[in-house]
Amino acid sequence: MPAPFIHPSSFVDSGAQIGADTSIWHFSHIQPGAVIGEHCTIGQNVNIANNVRIGNYVKIQNNVSIYEGVELEDYVFCGPSMVFTNMPVPRCKYPQRGSGFDRKTLVCEGASIGANATIVCGHTIGRHAFIAAGAVVTHDVPAYALMAGVPARRVGWICECGGRLAAAEGGQAACPLCALEYEVKDGTCKLVEK
Repeated sequence: MPAPFIHPSSFVDSGAQIGADTSIWHFSHIQPGAVIGEHCTIGQNVNIANNVRIGNYVKIQNNVSIYEGVELEDYVFCGPSMVFTNMPVPRCKYPQRGSGFDRKTLVCEGASIGANATIVCGHTIGRHAFIAAGAVVTHDVPAYALMAGVPARRVGWICECGGRLAAAEGGQAACPLCALEYEVKDGTCKLVEK
């Protein structure tokens, strides 16, 4: 398997781990203790902080900072200039240093976060959820939810392939793109196992 590619303008600190076939592009910084999986693409001007965990096949577009306390599972997409936070009440006069002040944020497998979206810390983005460009997430997001607005609210459901589902509460829907079937019940959307 190919070794990681690290552009000469980027810095990977001692103690960071980079998986095979991962590319780190111009002016990025990977800090000590960060673990990045295999087959990832880290765009230009990305900062990955201490002890961050990133899965396999993750794509992080330009100008994104992944702060300590954030974890990205496999196949997560982070759009250009989207924002993670890690402290609920940041104050310069009363410094809060160290991971003990962070609130954890988990982005589950296959979730996509659009350009310029903001994820307020302390929440979980469910599997294959889709956060629209510019949305501000202020609470947990269920799996397969399509979220938009400020603050973000669920405006529909989305297939893991990206097809929009036409599913009403208590009903089933097949994806118009790949034909996977889902059931919507009690405010959740679940893949129907065959």
